[in-house]
Amino acid sequence: LQLLNQRARVAEQVGAIKRAEGSPFFRPDRVAQVIAKIEAANPGPLLNAHVASIWREIMSACLALESPQRVAVLGPQGTFTEEAAIDWISFERRNSGSIYQCLALARENAHAVRGTLTSETWETLNGTWLDIRRFVGGSGTPVDPGEFFEWVKFRSHLARGVIQGTMLRDEALKFTWLGTYLERADNTARILDSRYELLAPEAEGFDSAGEYYEWSALLRSVSAFEIYRKVYSDLITPRRVAELLMLRDAMPRSLLRCMTQVQETLAVVANDRSAETQRRAGEIHSSLLYGRIDEILDQGVHRYLLHFLARISDLGERIAHDFLVPSSRA
Repeated sequence: LQLLNQRARVAEQVGAIKRAEGSPFFRPDRVAQVIAKIEAANPGPLLNAHVASIWREIMSACLALESPQRVAVLGPQGTFTEEAAIDWISFERRNSGSIYQCLALARENAHAVRGTLTSETWETLNGTWLDIRRFVGGSGTPVDPGEFFEWVKFRSHLARGVIQGTMLRDEALKFTWLGTYLERADNTARILDSRYELLAPEAEGFDSAGEYYEWSALLRSVSAFEIYRKVYSDLITPRRVAELLMLRDAMPRSLLRCMTQVQETLAVVANDRSAETQRRAGEIHSSLLYGRIDEILDQGVHRYLLHFLARISDLGERIAHDFLVPSSRA
């Protein structure tokens, strides 16, 4: 009890620091890292699931001391809560992951390295930043959410194409792709995790057909619907969706394809500090390359993806340390 209260006092101090810095109080990736390390260190006889449940309660209590907890409920389509959710994802300045903030940061970073970019790349990024303002209504919500999200997809594809087609094949481009594939792996894992556990039970088994429109929406969100039909030419089942988005190397947004690209790129840009980072990337890649979907389903897709997200987060932090921190400070 004394140790728990000691941890709680530290949490209060951390909360004060986060408020002063404007940092987010809750970081799901950090929670996943802690749980993964605890499970790895668990000697038993308590099951990992029970240990994880205990620690989540402890972390939840400490988080409540850092910042008062707020509960959000998304109402039916057309209600204010739906509008607020769209606004939070699209234009909220306080949300560092909103589309608006991502584009602002992309433009800011591009401006900082303007001399290394082609004029086409700069004009595409800067033009996207300027053009986003036409979608903002009086309430901050996109005037037409459907049109706005299609515009975001188009500009994202355009930017990647311009970078691929005009940038010099040097180290700067390699790091651009390294960040792209790390982020893509993270996004695919989060999208799959957010929907899979909700949709799979409705399918009455991993090999039974689920609700067509729900599963097709999930596949379309990662540009995988047409690929699924071409690869399987059959009903959409939970097993095949998980296999396609996790273990199919030919699928551009799959976890395996992303980690293949990360591993290959790290080998090209390696320096005298990155050996451990390369090893960890290779370990993640091997687990996907030689993994079997049956083993993942037995383990639980949610649990597997949480562990994957924690490892991806750790890899990103190690890459930043190995390549962006000066040797004198490392």
